[in-house]
Amino acid sequence: MYQRIIVVGNLGGDPEMRYMPDGTAVTSFSVATNRRWTDGRSGETKDETCWFRVSVWGKQAETTNQFLTKGQKVLVEGRLKPDPQTGGPRLWTGQDGTVRASFEISADAVRFLSPKGGEASYEPSESQGGHMIQEEDDIPF
Repeated sequence: MYQRIIVVGNLGGDPEMRYMPDGTAVTSFSVATNRRWTDGRSGETKDETCWFRVSVWGKQAETTNQFLTKGQKVLVEGRLKPDPQTGGPRLWTGQDGTVRASFEISADAVRFLSPKGGEASYEPSESQGGHMIQEEDDIPF
């Protein structure tokens, strides 16, 4: 069996790094993905935002914590971590009393898509399924 998820979105906040008792670095951050479409029946434009909680380990965790900040665009590749009790997303109750879900990703790779101090360099193309434009000088590793 094999599972892989790829998410492209913007950081919802600055990364938070901590160290495990054995000294391994772990960085956590949230990524928001957005989708916009036109409803065929009403012609109304609709928006959908999906949030993912990401954990990165080891040297990549330190690099991610050092170079990423809120709002930057990233590509995260890894695997979904299901809730051990439900086998699905982690469920929690928001402050307003509504039940919400948290999708969690254990990242194998994080690619920085926003150049240093600039706008994001990811431009989706519907006909091509999206493409990434990266300059080697913008990648810190």
